[in-house]
Amino acid sequence: MSDDLSENYARAFGRRVGFGDKLALIVIDMVEAYFNPECDLYMGSDASLLSTLRVREAARAAGVPVILTNVVYHPLALDGGRFFEKSKPLRYFLQGNPMGAWPKGLVPEADELIVSKQYPSAFFGTSLASTLTAMGVDGVMLTGVSTSGCVRATCVDAMSHGFRTSVIAEACGDRHPAPHEANLFDMNAKYADVVSEAETIAHLNGLAAKRG
Repeated sequence: MSDDLSENYARAFGRRVGFGDKLALIVIDMVEAYFNPECDLYMGSDASLLSTLRVREAARAAGVPVILTNVVYHPLALDGGRFFEKSKPLRYFLQGNPMGAWPKGLVPEADELIVSKQYPSAFFGTSLASTLTAMGVDGVMLTGVSTSGCVRATCVDAMSHGFRTSVIAEACGDRHPAPHEANLFDMNAKYADVVSEAETIAHLNGLAAKRG
């Protein structure tokens, strides 16, 4: 066994699956809470949001459907379950809380789908898998927050539902670089291709060119 982590994992895993033939972009939980310094969830930077906006623009130009998720709870948290019980910051996502609003630049367009959820994965308790299948999608690109939480949970479920899964590194964010990098590393090894914003946009630009 190699003592070098990257070499060790490359030997054990080290395989890419590609973007897929028909893509969808899933933007996970990018709401005001993560970009507002008054909130416990504040990440200290809007870099992941800005990256997501660039990817979203390229996806729309390529005719790739865009799906945005958010977390919304009954005003009394009746649908919060153990997740709400465990994670204190989820109080910001009670229905009507301004921290649950879309941040500047990410207001959904009329042709973009919103999937509201109560748990980490965008697939758990929602119709997302059926919707993607009905669209003929076989590959999903993930951006969003947080890398170690809802992005990771959605990534694992996307793969489990049979979708080729790409996680766009710069377009994901967390409150500390350690969990961000560790989870990107692990997702890339086992569940998805972790790709750069530049690679993703180049691929989308190629799809847009084919559309004419």
